[in-house]
Amino acid sequence: MRSLSRLRDPAPSRSAYKMQRLMLTPMFRFFLRIGLPVGSVLIAVAIYFGDADRREALVSGVADIRRQIEERPEFMVNLMAIEGASAEVAEDIREIVPIDFPVSSFDLDLEQIRLRAEEIDAVAGAGVRVRAGGVLEIEVKERQPAVVWRARDGLELLDAGGHRVAALAYRADRPDLPLLAGAGAHKAVGEALSLLAVSEPLAPRIRGLLRVGERRWDVVLDRGQRILLPETDPGPALERVIALDQARNLLARDLAVVDMRNPERPTLRMNQTAAETFRDSKFQDMTTKMSDR
Repeated sequence: MRSLSRLRDPAPSRSAYKMQRLMLTPMFRFFLRIGLPVGSVLIAVAIYFGDADRREALVSGVADIRRQIEERPEFMVNLMAIEGASAEVAEDIREIVPIDFPVSSFDLDLEQIRLRAEEIDAVAGAGVRVRAGGVLEIEVKERQPAVVWRARDGLELLDAGGHRVAALAYRADRPDLPLLAGAGAHKAVGEALSLLAVSEPLAPRIRGLLRVGERRWDVVLDRGQRILLPETDPGPALERVIALDQARNLLARDLAVVDMRNPERPTLRMNQTAAETFRDSKFQDMTTKMSDR
């Protein structure tokens, strides 16, 4: 009996049994395999970088490595090329986008450069990229002047959309472009161009279009004549005047104004000399009739 009692009990102890049960728990196994190693590493890193000098040395080292990569010859930009722009616009872009070459391509904000270039009135749009060979290329789409606008502050060139292109010193500098005048004319350039297309038969006599009250147009002709157009549908009204002129030489007469503001009731206004002549002739006719009686 004594020999049997000395034999070891095969059943696990209570602590061993609890450990075995704990090892069967998925969360505990995950902690031992991943959580414990990661936590140990984080603690070691925190202890290492707890020293300010070590942190500063690491940041400085990373910055030096980055700078060495960015300043490699294949990443350096040495000059700027501007495509699709006139000499004046190209010069304006170089002034508004000053870059001290050579510069690393990593230091260039291409989107900011594009936005700065598009701030110029004559630039409708721009594309910016770094081309092979270390060239910063700015491709420009320029606005094309369509009209001259006599604004309150002077003459300005506008494109077909009414956007400002540039200032104009003298009207004679662009005699090939039609002249618009009046407040708000720049907001209706498209309508003005349509009217000018309709009035092609009168082109040699047209001096310009005048915007009245920011709502309608007057066609200004030579010899001081004007065609007053309605606020809505001015094109058909102008076509009627042109048809009358072609049929009966309406505008060759001594008229000051052809008023089409009410297309249903066109009105003609004679020049002062013609009006006086007309009144004199009517008076003479009246006198002759009275004397005949």
